[in-house]
Amino acid sequence: MDTFLNPNQVLDQLDLLPNMIAADFGSGSGGWAIPLAKRLKSGKVFAIDILEEPLSALKSKAKLEKVWNIQTICANVENLRSARLGEGSLDFILITNLLFQSDKKEVILKEAYNLLKRGGKVLIVDWLPESSIGSEKDNVSPDEIKQTAERTGFSISKNIEVGHHHFGMVLIKS
Repeated sequence: MDTFLNPNQVLDQLDLLPNMIAADFGSGSGGWAIPLAKRLKSGKVFAIDILEEPLSALKSKAKLEKVWNIQTICANVENLRSARLGEGSLDFILITNLLFQSDKKEVILKEAYNLLKRGGKVLIVDWLPESSIGSEKDNVSPDEIKQTAERTGFSISKNIEVGHHHFGMVLIKS
């Protein structure tokens, strides 16, 4: 694994099917949503962000790369049901470099739980607490995320290799 986060190398470790319906919470300008959408050729990716500007950039990038299966949604995943997607409608959710920024980690995970089908998975990637690159005081520990995920109803499926500055964890809705 490269020393820094590489979305394609991380996604290679997952069992993604081309027809999956997925969401990227806190998608920003599409650093993860576009590589995910390229893998889900007959599926769909909902790119969700609280800011319109990065979503606009994502639309432009997707168009340039001829990726047509992304739909952007301006919403705050710290508020339940703000994305206006049906409960149990998703197979997979990405939550990358988002939880360290939020005081509402449990709400974000509850939103993910509500939106996933039974057996659906969440990939969490976030800064390691000891990373010198992220905002160290705000970084979250894998143990904190594991405990929050279990309180929300998730099981931990596996940990994955994501580089030297991040941790990766796959959750499953049982």
